[in-house]
Amino acid sequence: MPMLKVGDKAPDFTARTHRGDEVSLKDYRGKTVVLWFYPKADTPGCTAEGCGFRDLYSDFDARDVQVLGASFDTVEENRRFAEKYGYQFPLLCDTDRRVGMAYGACDTPEAPYARRISYVISPRGEISRAYLEVSAASHPAEVLTTV
Repeated sequence: MPMLKVGDKAPDFTARTHRGDEVSLKDYRGKTVVLWFYPKADTPGCTAEGCGFRDLYSDFDARDVQVLGASFDTVEENRRFAEKYGYQFPLLCDTDRRVGMAYGACDTPEAPYARRISYVISPRGEISRAYLEVSAASHPAEVLTTV
């Protein structure tokens, strides 16, 4: 699937988080959402990116922005990842790749890993920024400047 474009309606989804809860995009309507896809929990690039969002979390929160990470990892894998690094935001466990397919983070349900891409979703549920090229270490700060 191609990436979504600015102005596109963000596909709604329901996914289980690393805490075992189910969340839907519609739960965050009225808030800006940063949805960042990462290939694999607890790998160097994904850790750098996750820790960047963690370290800037209070800045995102002050701007009423919900950060959501998403990968194809299991609840247990993402739970260990979140606990190890103290992530305050939900990690979505997209084991069936439905969210990844809808957002262009993978091409097939058999994809082993998500592409490292991100979106900023407006309070109205539209794509306001799409990041196809992401540098794991600097991306969280880059996103913060646009929300």
